[in-house]
Amino acid sequence: MSRMQPDREDGELAEIAKKVRRLTLRMIHGAGMGHPGGALSAVELLMALYFRILRIDPSDPRWPERDRLVFSKGHACAALYAVLALRGYFPESDLETLGRIDSHLQSHPDRNKTPGIDASTGALGQGLSLALGMALAARMKGRDYTVYAFLGDGECDSGQIWEAAMAGAHMGLGNLVAVIDCNGMQAKGACREIMQLEPLAEKWSAFRWNVMETDGHDCTAVIRSLGSARERGRTSGRPTVVIAHTVKGKGISFMENVTRWHNAPPTDEGDAQRSPARRR
Repeated sequence: MSRMQPDREDGELAEIAKKVRRLTLRMIHGAGMGHPGGALSAVELLMALYFRILRIDPSDPRWPERDRLVFSKGHACAALYAVLALRGYFPESDLETLGRIDSHLQSHPDRNKTPGIDASTGALGQGLSLALGMALAARMKGRDYTVYAFLGDGECDSGQIWEAAMAGAHMGLGNLVAVIDCNGMQAKGACREIMQLEPLAEKWSAFRWNVMETDGHDCTAVIRSLGSARERGRTSGRPTVVIAHTVKGKGISFMENVTRWHNAPPTDEGDAQRSPARRR
């Protein structure tokens, strides 16, 4: 668990998740750019990781023994920034600066600018390879941390994902966990129409990974799955993947499962009149 773990019940985490969604939408609305759909689908997963699972210390973001998270679907970073702020990595007021030229919060994560970011990401398909390298480095240095790769399901179209998956199993990296935000959609439509991923669980199993599936919006289920994933990897000597079934645009009725909101910021016109992201 975390080096400095906040004492919060699962129900309280669900309430914080609502705040994360409000902050995420306000950030994207204020910046006039961003990817709300995939950010909103990732909220509970990020909450579980940063508030319950990761061994971290926000007062010491580069603590050598910390767990690492590679947020491979970097375009959805608004939700990640909101969680990092609430976890204490930087002031919540910084969220208002998203995308400004002098801000440490840019449209994709930058490990050189933002406290709490372990890898600069955004070029989809590469994050699992980065995480694999970190997990291998931990073993070579005799360190005990776990490395998590946070992927999108559309991102799994990339061949590099499967090369890294094959290498992770071959190397026996039990300290590597992949978390897939499986919302069934990508930039241009449904994953099943653009590149059929199913049977996704069977694919990972065939690559000799431990495979788990969970409801990605149930905080209790997510925490249980992620906690088990760490233990299964360590005991089996194999990497583990958690396939989290989520909803694109979760929590905003007119955004849910609508392709347009993959990368369309809410505005003061049209649908955004009903959006909690509207300025007060």
